[in-house]
Order: sequence, then structure tokens, then C-alpha cells
Amino acid sequence: MDSNKAPNVTGVDSPGRRTVYSMCGMCAVRCPIQVEVEDGRVVWIQGNPNDKAMGTSLCAKGAAGVSFEYDDERPQYPLIRTGERGGGQWRRASWDEALDYIADKLKAIIAEHGAKAICLSDRGGPFNDLTTSFVRALGSPNYFNHDCTCGRNAHHATQSLFGLGRTALGMDYKNAKHIVLYGRNIIESLMVKEAKDFIGAMARGAKCTYIDVRATLTASKATRFWMIRPNTEYALNLAFINVVLSEDLYDADFVNKWVTGLDELKAFIREYTPEWAEGVTGVPAEEIKTAIREIAADAPAVFFHAGWMTARHGQSFYTSRTSHILNVLMGAIEAPGGLVIAKGPGDYDLKGINKLGDRVPKVDEKRVDGVGWKYTHWDAGPGIMHLLFPAIESGEPYPMAAYFAYRHDPLSCFPDPDAVSAALDKLDLIVAIDVNYSETAWFADVILPEATYLERGNIIAQKSGPKPALHLRDQSVAPRFDSRPAWWIFREILRRLDLGEFLDFEDLEEIWRYQLEGTGISLAELREKGVISMVDKPVMRDRDTGLGFKTPSGKIEFVSSKLSEAGLPSFAPFEEPEAKEPGSFNLVFGRVGYLTHAQSTNNPMLNELMSENALVMNAAAAAELGISDGDTVEVTSGDYSAKGKVSLTEFIHPEAVFMVHGFGRTVPLQTRAYKKGIADQRLMKGKLTSYDKAGGGNNMTETVVTVKKA
Repeated sequence: MDSNKAPNVTGVDSPGRRTVYSMCGMCAVRCPIQVEVEDGRVVWIQGNPNDKAMGTSLCAKGAAGVSFEYDDERPQYPLIRTGERGGGQWRRASWDEALDYIADKLKAIIAEHGAKAICLSDRGGPFNDLTTSFVRALGSPNYFNHDCTCGRNAHHATQSLFGLGRTALGMDYKNAKHIVLYGRNIIESLMVKEAKDFIGAMARGAKCTYIDVRATLTASKATRFWMIRPNTEYALNLAFINVVLSEDLYDADFVNKWVTGLDELKAFIREYTPEWAEGVTGVPAEEIKTAIREIAADAPAVFFHAGWMTARHGQSFYTSRTSHILNVLMGAIEAPGGLVIAKGPGDYDLKGINKLGDRVPKVDEKRVDGVGWKYTHWDAGPGIMHLLFPAIESGEPYPMAAYFAYRHDPLSCFPDPDAVSAALDKLDLIVAIDVNYSETAWFADVILPEATYLERGNIIAQKSGPKPALHLRDQSVAPRFDSRPAWWIFREILRRLDLGEFLDFEDLEEIWRYQLEGTGISLAELREKGVISMVDKPVMRDRDTGLGFKTPSGKIEFVSSKLSEAGLPSFAPFEEPEAKEPGSFNLVFGRVGYLTHAQSTNNPMLNELMSENALVMNAAAAAELGISDGDTVEVTSGDYSAKGKVSLTEFIHPEAVFMVHGFGRTVPLQTRAYKKGIADQRLMKGKLTSYDKAGGGNNMTETVVTVKKA
């Protein structure tokens, strides 16, 4: 079997000028793009003008895709580890040798423990039909994605009320009159289309209430900004609901028709007054009352954002849940300017694309993390990955032996990477498939270089929304190095395990034709535009009879039967954060508009914009510690300390400090980012298995650090 020959590629290195419609890969949003290629080289990238909602706009990260493509500081050929894990000792291997090495290890693992001892994690998103199919084809139930460190609390909160997932409720910015955001930094942690829609709404007169521990660029666009005490936004929501119910500001017709559990909510909420919330959050009671009355007057063209990255603290689930309860009370469900239920092809009596997973038998084994059988209130699809690590350590409910990290970097994204690496080190095999030298890849046994997003195509993505659409990532140029696309890598591994029939395609175009069969859309049409909307006009569901909630009752469950069965309250008493010692602060992390966490910090162009991060700190709090702007400070949590520069401002809560995530890299081959700045996750000692018991997300912002002048 000759796997050293790259999969067949036609036309990508031909002379002359070519236009390719594809999808960006510089962050997880995956915006549609137009790529201009001249003589086999990318010379320009912009947004795909065929996507009318986004147009030719592109963010700084997307524009830096050219810089990434022509950077040599990325994996160039397969590598097999020769020294200790993490020691940086590697030897170059051919693809045949690397794939045979992996397959031989997997055969031994399957023989000893069964296929369930193998797991894979990725970033999630529109292409995971490929990765989930690969894991199922192996015979394992253990597919994970990154979401327990991101949006899992919001996802499970949404499911508990509506029976629908987080992304099934889209926000209609264009028609909104009032937008409430809790730390959702739209202008910096951005999706281009959403950022444009938000700015457009504000320009047309919409109002925005922005709530965060610090003033972000999004706060600068808002009509109201509250600098709230860390981890207390749930208290604010309870006070909002108290006013709405006590003053009858809610949409009684909608609530009476679609809601169960209103009386129980009324009884629970009585004690959570705005006056009480002022003492907890620092937001004045009269301002709370004024704001919620103003919002209710604009209903139903309003929405309370249920959170994006909600892996924050132990009551994030209930923050998201009460945000959605407020949306329901406003009657803002399937309403212009509120939340709109996403539609798939089936909602329009159309056939969607064929799934690769339909070719693979269902796996009946229980998940190793307990999701779906031990934890019945959680979505079993991607699981809760931080529960994988104690399972590896204990061997319960069964031993784990092999792990694939596909463009996912647990040693960068999870709290306490020392605890993560200690667990991973017990495995027999770690394989990293990536376009970067991630921290996890550096700890792996084998690194398989994936072709970059400009050098590869992906399976077709079908996205739901007001109008369902198909998106194509097409190959723009030939790989610069000895790299391969993921579909080919997974196929070759399955073939070596005599499981090739589950991904038995000779090239990507054959996969595309399989996916499109029966849709009425040709590959030529999709390639010509890159994005095809499957319908001309969106259709709203009937708010009287046809909202289609997937709860056991068919209604919006303020009192959730799913939570009750799991022994969890639908309305949890607020738990005030513990008091901190002088000189101690909640550690908060986030983004700037031109970096994507650890993925971007070594990019030649983006590194020039920010080569290392600073600790952002309240100026008055710093003065009490004798710290001045620009000083070097020592930040400590548990037995870990790091040093870096401090940046002082009055626009951050005195109980919090902030840093941009993605710095403090330890891979020496990433020369621009190596040992630059502080890695916030290394300060989250002991937080790997500290999580929201109702939602599953990590309690990252419960990390308390001490700061002193170095």
C-alpha cells in the first residue's frame, strides 16, 4: 500500500489566475471566502461576495491566512517521537511508516481492551460528520469536542427549556430593538457576519445593554454598560425576572400558551429583588428596574444573549437558563428582532446532504465520561471531555488507551495542563493531526501534518438558519509540504484496520457527489458559488400551533422534567462567590479581534500586532499593592507562578484581572511565540474537574490568583 503519494489534485497548481470559493480556517467560525490564486500561489483573500449577508468583508485573522500559508513554522511531514513525551525528540517518517505505526498500535489496543478504549477530540463545527464517522467506524462511542471549555453550559440550558440545542436559536440582530449581552464581546471575539449585523442594528437605533467585568470594545458600542462583580450575572438575571413578574411586564398570551412551570418560577423569584441584587452585583437597584422596563417596552424585538463561551463558573448554566427564561417572558421566540428557530432542509420539505455517518453502524457501548447513562441530562454527542481525564487515571468505567487530537489542543484550552498531561501520559498512543505545532502535538507520539485550509478541501457543510445553506471548502493551492487532508488520513487508518468500507472513497469529489446525491444541487453549482442557499425566503413557524419544541411536554419547560429526573433543580438558589483575600483576584481571559487563542500567536503577521499578553488590572487595586502601569508582576495560583507586564485601567472590576488567552507557548519550533507572555490555563490549578454540575462546563473564572510586583 503506497500512502506516500498525495491524493489526486487537479488544477490547483496550474499557471495563470484562478478564483476559488472556499471557507476560512483561521478560527472556528469558518467564514465563506474568495481566494485569488496566481501561478499556484495565493495572492489575495476576501469574503465571498456570493454570501450576501457577509459580502467581501473579512477580519484581520482571515486576512492573515496568506501569512499562515507561507510560514514554514508548522508541521511539514509525519513525525514519530523518539524520546520522552514532551521532550521534543522526533524523527521524520514516511506516511506509510507513520500510518502503519498507528495501525499496529490500534490493533494491539483493540485486541486487549476493545475499540471503546480509543477516543478522538476536535473543535466541533460543520465538518464533524467526518470525525464522528471515523470514531464510530473504529467501534468506539468516545468522540469529544472542545465545547465543555466553551458553550456547553448554554447548550444544555437551552435544551432544558426548549429541547433544542444552543445553535438552534439564532439572534435576529437586524430587527432587534434591544440587545442584552453578558460578556459576549461581539466586536473582538467576532464572527464577521454577527459583528456587522450588530453594528448595523446599533446604527439603525437599537439599544444594547452590555454586562461584563471589564469594558471591551463591544462595551464602547453599547448604550448601557454595567461593570459587574465577577461571577454574579445570575443574580442580575434573577432580579430582572423578579421585576418582570411582579410588574406583569411579560407576554401573558405567549407564556400561557407555551410555558409550563410559571407558578413555580413566581414562587422562587420573590426574594430575589433588585435591592438584593445590588448588594451582590454592584449594579444599582433603580438602574436594574429602569433597564428591564425599557427592554420590556421594546419586546418582543429584544433578546438576552444566553452566552457564547460559558465555561465560566458553577452557576453559568443557570445564568444561561434565566437569560432564555427572560427571552420567553418577553415573547421573543420565533419573533422578528428576537430569537428565531433555525431551519434545516426538512423544514422546507427538501432533502439535505447524505451523511457519512449513515454508512457506519451504531455503537452500543457506553461513553467513558458517563454522558448519556450516568449523566442523563447532558447531550451525549460530544460528551464532556474534562471527565475523560479522571477516567483515564482510574480505568473506570473501563480502560482508555489511545487518543487522537484532531486540530484540538487540550494542553492549551483546558485548565491545569499539568493534570491533563499526567492523564494523557497513561495512554499507549497519542496521535496529533494538526496544521500547527500545538502543545498537545508536542506531547504526542505521532504528529500527522494536515494540509492547511487553503491546501485542502473538506466535506460539504450543511448549515441551518433562517435559510438552510450548503457551504464548500474547496482546495485553492497544492500543499507546500508533505501534508494530507483529514479525510484521506482517516481513510488510510481505517483501511489498515480492515474497516475501509466505511470511508471507501477514492477522492474528495467522490465524497462530495455522495453528499449531494438527491439534493438537486450539483457540485458544479456549489463550486461556482461556494455557498448556496437552499431556499429563497425564510419562513417563520406558527406561534399559535407549530413552534416544535422537543421537550417531553412539547412546551417550554421552566420546570424541566429532564433536570428533575437527574435530581437537579430547575431554579437554583444563588450562591454568592467566596470572599477573596487582599491582593487576590478572579482571573478572567478572552480575546482581541486579531487573534484566535493559541492558534494565532505564532502567525508572522498577527504576532506583530501582539507578541505577548499583559495582565490587565484595576488601577486603584494595583495602587494598593504598589504596582504601577508597565511594571513586571508575579501572578500566582497554587504552586504555579508566572511573570509578565501589567496594564492598568479603571475599566475593569477591582476584584478581577484579565489576560488575552493563547500565550506562554512552550514549543520551541514556534519561535515567535515561544515563552512569550503568560499562559492563563497554567494558573487554573485544580480546575480541570471543577465544573458546573448542571451544565458540564469548566469553572474557569473561579480561578483566584494573587498579584504582586516582581
